Amino acid sequence: MGFWRSRGSRHAHDVASCVTYGKLGLSLSCAGRGPCASKVFLGCRSRPRVQMKRSGRRRKMSANLPGEFAKFAKNSKYLRRIWRDTKASLDDIAKCGYFSEDQLAQLRLNETDDQFIGRTVMQPVALVVLGHSCWAKARVVNELFGQSVLPVTSPVGDESQLTWRMVRFSAGNQTEISLALPNSFELVEHLAAYDQPWRTIPRADLEVEGEARKDPALSAAALEIRMKHPLLRDEVQVVATPCNDSLSFEQTYRRAIEGCTPLLLYAFAEEAFTEKELADLYEIKRIAPKTPVLFIRANMPATSELTESEQHARSLRNARLAEQVQLCTAYVDGENSGSEDKQALETPMQTEEDAPKSVITLPVTAQQQLCSLGFVSKHFPEKRHHDRRRPNVRCSSGCSPSSELIENFDDFACNICLFVRSALQSMLVSAASLLNTTHLHCLRTFILTAFDMTRDMMITPKRLAYARKQETGLYHALMEVASHKQEEIRQLIVGAIENLRGEVLQRAADYQFEGVIVDEGEQAAPPTANVLQICTSQIQDLVLGMLNAAVAEKLVGSMNCLRESFVGTLERCLASLEGVCKEDDCMQASNALKQILNAAYQVEVTVKTSSSLLWVLWEKMKQLVQTLPGRAPPRIDAEWRQRVAADMLESLSEWRLARCICSQFRERLRSSHEQFQAAMRQLEAVHSGRLERTETQRIKVRKLHAPRLARCALESTSLRDEILYGMPQLGRELGRGQYGVVYSSEPWGGRSPCAVKSVVPPDDKHWNDLAMEFFYTRSVPDHDRIVQIRGSVIDHNYAGGTTPAVLLVMDRMQRDLYTALRAGLSWPARLRVALDVVQGIRFLHSQGLVHRDIKLKNVLLDRADRAKLTDLGFCKPEAMMSGSIVGTPIHMAPELFTGRYDNSVDTYAFGILFWYICAGHVKLPYVFEQCQTKDQLWSCVRKGARPERLPQFTDDCWRLMEQCWASDPQRRPLLGDVELVLEAISQQQQEAAHTQESQQLSESICSSQQQQTSGYGYTPCRPIVPTKDKYEMAVPVSELSVSTE
Repeated sequence: MGFWRSRGSRHAHDVASCVTYGKLGLSLSCAGRGPCASKVFLGCRSRPRVQMKRSGRRRKMSANLPGEFAKFAKNSKYLRRIWRDTKASLDDIAKCGYFSEDQLAQLRLNETDDQFIGRTVMQPVALVVLGHSCWAKARVVNELFGQSVLPVTSPVGDESQLTWRMVRFSAGNQTEISLALPNSFELVEHLAAYDQPWRTIPRADLEVEGEARKDPALSAAALEIRMKHPLLRDEVQVVATPCNDSLSFEQTYRRAIEGCTPLLLYAFAEEAFTEKELADLYEIKRIAPKTPVLFIRANMPATSELTESEQHARSLRNARLAEQVQLCTAYVDGENSGSEDKQALETPMQTEEDAPKSVITLPVTAQQQLCSLGFVSKHFPEKRHHDRRRPNVRCSSGCSPSSELIENFDDFACNICLFVRSALQSMLVSAASLLNTTHLHCLRTFILTAFDMTRDMMITPKRLAYARKQETGLYHALMEVASHKQEEIRQLIVGAIENLRGEVLQRAADYQFEGVIVDEGEQAAPPTANVLQICTSQIQDLVLGMLNAAVAEKLVGSMNCLRESFVGTLERCLASLEGVCKEDDCMQASNALKQILNAAYQVEVTVKTSSSLLWVLWEKMKQLVQTLPGRAPPRIDAEWRQRVAADMLESLSEWRLARCICSQFRERLRSSHEQFQAAMRQLEAVHSGRLERTETQRIKVRKLHAPRLARCALESTSLRDEILYGMPQLGRELGRGQYGVVYSSEPWGGRSPCAVKSVVPPDDKHWNDLAMEFFYTRSVPDHDRIVQIRGSVIDHNYAGGTTPAVLLVMDRMQRDLYTALRAGLSWPARLRVALDVVQGIRFLHSQGLVHRDIKLKNVLLDRADRAKLTDLGFCKPEAMMSGSIVGTPIHMAPELFTGRYDNSVDTYAFGILFWYICAGHVKLPYVFEQCQTKDQLWSCVRKGARPERLPQFTDDCWRLMEQCWASDPQRRPLLGDVELVLEAISQQQQEAAHTQESQQLSESICSSQQQQTSGYGYTPCRPIVPTKDKYEMAVPVSELSVSTE
């Protein structure tokens, strides 16, 4: 039957199209499911609205399913905003022009991840019910809705002859039913549901029979049902795939999941999967290998509940199953007997080229079949029992949800909730993790970029100054050689002439003239005066050329300044400076430097400048005499060539040649130096503009791009942590600070004990600061001296949902150092705390971070009084610091007020902290106690006021304090040296304690001996002699001896 239809989108609504199908008189409407779709009906009355009549006996629906879908809708909406903000931030970064296309490609989400996130947060969720049994699928759908929306067929009848079309349930304000083509065009066809109110969809509207099977439109149409139901809120759909249709499984699967995020349910009725069902499972493994599937077995009713014909059908089916088992057994026996004509087990995967002829289902239970196919594990029953005992189980981090099997249909209600929750949470966690990975990669790139920018702004001016300084020094050194070492150059020339004499004569004898024809031999014609002059000039040029090269080599070799190592460094420095200069008209300073270095090679020596004036006149006279009439011209041969070369060497004036070389050398050096200076001025101008643009980009990265992506990273991490571990349960208040409150918490995320810092950012600036703090803290690797943040959750319901609160979950400690000092802490314990603090600061510095707020409240102690640093709110990499004044006033270094500082501010803060540690109390130093305001305190610190020395301070401790809080940052010690000094002080303290202990022990022993010998006389007591590993009493062998390890 020929027909045509319009190709369009799923929500086509631009053009109304109608098609009449043959004798059936069907009308095709472009109404679709689009919100603005227009309807056109030809030859058919309007389709009436139908009201679904509620079933008298309402089945209990899985009450938690709508709640799970509502949570998913809420979280996906939140994740969709994060996804869009991330893409907008990356687009803004691309517009700034600093990053190359390759760098931007690495920063962005790859296409596969972006499509997965888009499907997760944009498409509606659909429960897709697969299977070949109409009875099993109807039971599953009815159980989902809690009412009989699909007719239940005979469970034991022959369903191979029963053809059901696809059914799609979606949300609507009232119940409507229609037929729709795959491209969303509605078929205006009269349905049995229009005739009267119904509580179950009429079978006539579901089944495809008779002429409808031959009509392509009717056979491919799906039954669209819009109804008001709690399950369908939040755009949730329920799709029941067709039974026994002509399409392949892959085509049916693609149609069912089109435009939605599928949750796959597979319904079956028998104890084992049939051949067709196994073929479907192979296709699922091929098409969607990582998608979890919930397999549901709809239990067959008892034999007593069946009619006589149904009991007969069941007996026939059981007989076929037994026959199948027997075939499998015989097949296995044949395999074990080693028969040569055995055939391989065929895979029941249907393909267009080679469809399987027979499939042997071995083993014969559904669970064993699923295990063999890899859908469920062998330990599945134990895992399911464990999950059922935990109704609020959450998906685990780092693993995808697995397929499950429900063998007892009575367990469907609770298991479907667990499966849906696990699948939805897994999708959200995967999408949030992909986004978070992108955020962290971008932030790490920003930090490295900021480091490169800062280094460039610091190094470039120094490189320019270095190039100017070294070139000036080289120029003056070479000018000194050219101006004041003429005698040395003359000696070089004399030596070069003596060394070259034999080689010059030999090359002159073998020289071949250019541009003239010279006849040689006894019968050769005498040369003319012009030819003779040309040949003489060429021989002289040969001699002078060889002399030029030899003198230049010796001259360059005699200049020690050209052999200095800085010359190569200067060349590399200029190459790096010119590498960023892309302008074609930019003068090359490196070329000018090369001309300076090669100035000695560019000196040209001519006959006039190298020979004396008398010799030149004599040569002119000889040439004139040879041209007079009656004078026979000389014959040009090897002897003549050597004679001319020898005369040229003899005519050279060393003083004249030296003066000429020095003059040319100076002139070329001066010209090259001026060219270099001009190129450097142009290069400095180019770099000055570039550094200004770099500073602008650095500010944007630090203040705009990094905070925006850090906030996205905080939100994505918080969403993932909330899905995985839930909202932390707050206990009693532990402390309160300027920016938040710290509470105790129940075990969270598998960690205990925990503390939760609740922060309510009042504006975007505080949000950005908190996000950057969270990123820096989470990026720090685990360390024994740093309090780690284990996760974060954003409470959107705080204060009625007006202002969200960020909950930072961290390890819970016992107390802070302020409380410990007030309660009293021994001197050895305080020294150990000081060492722990130094180790923590050193670790932060090794990660490129500066804490900037070292104080008593930010040092926490555990039960063993070991210290850890916390509150990294002001902690930043040096390249990301803006020079703002942060910290606690008494611990702030003087340079903090200037805005230009480095990680030595932590050393200063430790010096003040160490004063409190050595003092053993929390009272302010006297000089700071006199300050009434913060400004007075800052002024006092800038003027050099420091805490006073207390009587209990040792010289080593006081010396260390003074070194740490030195006003000049360059004079402060490195933290590695501070740690060594603290270890030495601790070692001295231990030795002093051991000595005191030994003295007390000696006194007690002497006292006891005096009491024992008071009636017999006095025996003097010998002292305790310390050894390397123990202390022994130096007493006679017959007396008491004591030793302690």
